[in-house]
Amino acid sequence: MGNNSQSKCGCGGMIFWRSASKDNNADNFGKASKTSDTKKQQGGREGVTLIETASSDKHADSSSGSNTKPVPLVNQTRQRNHPKALQTQGYVNNGRRVPKEAEGNVNNGRRVPKEAEGYVNNGRRVPKDAVGISGELESMFSDRQKGSSTLVRASSSNVMMFSNLGNLRKGGNTNTNSQNVVDYRAKQSDESPVSNGRYTNQRVENASKGSTEKTGSLCRAVSTRMDPEQLKIMGNEDYKNGRFEEALALYEAAISIDPNKASYRSNKSAALTALGRLLEAVFECREAIQIEPHYQRAHQRLGSLNKRLGETDNALYHYKLAGSEADPEEMAKVKKIQFHLNKCTEARRIGDWNNLIKEASYAISSGADSAPQIFALQAEAFLKLRRHQHAEEALLKGPNFDVEQCTRFFGQICNANLLVIRARVYLAVGRFDDALVAINQACKLDSNNKDAIKVMTKTKAVASARSNGNELFKASNFSEACAAYEEGLENDPYNSVLLCNRAACRSKLGQFEKAVEDCNAALNLRPSYSRARLRRADCNAKLKRWEASIQDYEILVKETPEDEGIKRSLMEAKEHLLQQRSE
Repeated sequence: MGNNSQSKCGCGGMIFWRSASKDNNADNFGKASKTSDTKKQQGGREGVTLIETASSDKHADSSSGSNTKPVPLVNQTRQRNHPKALQTQGYVNNGRRVPKEAEGNVNNGRRVPKEAEGYVNNGRRVPKDAVGISGELESMFSDRQKGSSTLVRASSSNVMMFSNLGNLRKGGNTNTNSQNVVDYRAKQSDESPVSNGRYTNQRVENASKGSTEKTGSLCRAVSTRMDPEQLKIMGNEDYKNGRFEEALALYEAAISIDPNKASYRSNKSAALTALGRLLEAVFECREAIQIEPHYQRAHQRLGSLNKRLGETDNALYHYKLAGSEADPEEMAKVKKIQFHLNKCTEARRIGDWNNLIKEASYAISSGADSAPQIFALQAEAFLKLRRHQHAEEALLKGPNFDVEQCTRFFGQICNANLLVIRARVYLAVGRFDDALVAINQACKLDSNNKDAIKVMTKTKAVASARSNGNELFKASNFSEACAAYEEGLENDPYNSVLLCNRAACRSKLGQFEKAVEDCNAALNLRPSYSRARLRRADCNAKLKRWEASIQDYEILVKETPEDEGIKRSLMEAKEHLLQQRSE
């Protein structure tokens, strides 16, 4: 893993070239912001102050692991009527004030004695050092529930009541995406964003900036007062129960308190892997190894990630460093992937595209299920065989990583080659805007890439011809529109969209035979291209080829059963066929 030397990437380091650069450190975690006052109106009375600022209350403690008593929740109306109420250092639970002499917390109407090491919340024992903050949040949670018919589910003794716990992302250019801790609860107020409840690679929508800052400040203050080991234990519990979003948030909170603990980084990598964010997981594992170079569990995870990403040499390297953590079966899978990638390299060299597709499929099924370079090889082979629909499907089956993260992992030259193939596929299936975006990114990464420059020129010419043709067609200048599409086909003779558009022009000009030929060519490239099939059906109907027309209409009805127009055309074609046979 050299710093500046040039190395190969993709397919076992034999197909795409890239320059390996020293990995940057993972994103820096933001510092906890100052705690702000949070208030809520309830039933016409004044709100309850949740936490007083540190400057105005001697009991507010912003340091981690403090043993001071928690700040009481004081009703402001009662405070005005009873000035000495502040002297009572208790909690208000279900409308009842606990006297100062009671040294324990009231939980569900039962006072827990001082001698107890913790208090039981829903059958779960909490360590003594977490009682203060947990009790405080329990009261906050109870207060938020008053006057609301919607229940809020909060895990781990209500520590998860807010979304932005610990070091969650809050704007700015970072590669880590913030996730809500409680991703399945209903929206309570404008202060809490709502998640979608799925632990996939989807991004969670944040609420307004101002309210996010309020809750984020509170939770960062809370997280810095908790033991990071306790956060890790809670995260492990969520991870085992499949709550990967919550586990990730807890690991991030632990890292924000103690960023130099390798196990926190490794556990965060596991949560990211479960969420399908493999490249981010790799970077976290690298951070863990940088902190603790002989951390075998991190090496084992990094080996597994490299296997899935098709980096077989790196996978074997880390499996060897994993020692007893390494699984011999996993190492055997890596060697099997390496064998099939060697076959891919040879097939590509001699232009044996069918064999390349087969060997790439073997490599994917052997464990390289998230290797973008292998899916790109398949797509390239399908393009060479003029099977454009299968090329697009190959890309869709593969991962769609962020360009910056992909460049950081594979290198600029390798990722530029991947983007060139992606642009070619987009162009072939008529996704001109996507093709332009991809090829522009490729040229920025590798300005000397001759293939990228060539594809850039071709993409611009074809996109321009299609745009001009569409404008002329809208103006009913069918002959000129046809000429514009033909100009684009000179640069890309097998572009299904241009062929279908030219068929539309020829149909308007009464050239039904030529229109059918264009539709046939487009459908050979993309059998599911419904617009080309519909135009061919219409042209065959005008040529009184009722059987061929009916065949296309029936396929279209199966694909779009809600389209009444196609159903009517099918019925008319069948009626004409009966009349033709009766004559």
